[in-house]
Amino acid sequence: MASLKDLRRRIRATKSMQQIFKAMEMVAAAKLRRAQARAQAASPYSAKISAMLANLAGAAAELEHPLFKAREVKTTALVLITADRGFAGPYNTAILRVAEQRLKNAVPGSVQCVVVGRKGRDYLKRRGYPVLAVYADLPGEASLELARTITNDLTAKFLSGEVDRVEILYTHFVNAVVRKVINETFLPIGEVASGNPGAGASSAGSALFEPDAETIFAELLPRYATAKLYASLADSLASEHSARMVAMGSARKNAGELVDSLTLTRNRLRQAMITREISELVGGAEALK
Repeated sequence: MASLKDLRRRIRATKSMQQIFKAMEMVAAAKLRRAQARAQAASPYSAKISAMLANLAGAAAELEHPLFKAREVKTTALVLITADRGFAGPYNTAILRVAEQRLKNAVPGSVQCVVVGRKGRDYLKRRGYPVLAVYADLPGEASLELARTITNDLTAKFLSGEVDRVEILYTHFVNAVVRKVINETFLPIGEVASGNPGAGASSAGSALFEPDAETIFAELLPRYATAKLYASLADSLASEHSARMVAMGSARKNAGELVDSLTLTRNRLRQAMITREISELVGGAEALK
């Protein structure tokens, strides 16, 4: 059994950890409010530009725009959005398990990962999976510049034929305690727009383009791709902060329960020591009679 001195030291250390967990929980809650606001602000724009693109999908098919053109899939780029830091409960683990299962089921070399975040990079490299590109040292908030950079790189790889399909694997923020891993097609855009075939068919013949369709799509498609990736990054960041807030809250509660348990053990040990000392005094007094 631990000594009274050891128990006191463990109680002090656990109380210090409890204070740290509480501070981290409060910081994560503050960051979650900002990240949630950004994710909610990005969602309407992404939904509207997606609907617009679906309405014009028929015209884009007639133009045979390269970002709309589906081809035989030999190589898929899987954009895996993780975090730079840990202490976020199952946030990173959940998405990495889905990615690893996808890699195991695919033909070797047919799926290559584009990793966002150090946690995903370290996990895949330790296991020897192919990593096409890495974006680490992420900013504290969802960055439009980062989304634009990743979009330009992915678009270049798709147009050059280095990859035939691009998918995004990220964590969708539902609420503070519920998150869901989502796998969506990013390129070719034609597969995304085909989700609403009726809209494209009905508007393809009636759409009027000013100045011309080529110019419109040259401007619209990069904006759509960037908006979609930015919304995914904002969603993932909100999910990360919510997972960290919940994890630190659980750690704080567990630390409190451990303090209570150690305090009870300490009090019982002190009571046993006092009882033993009293018994020794009484026994010594009886011996002197």
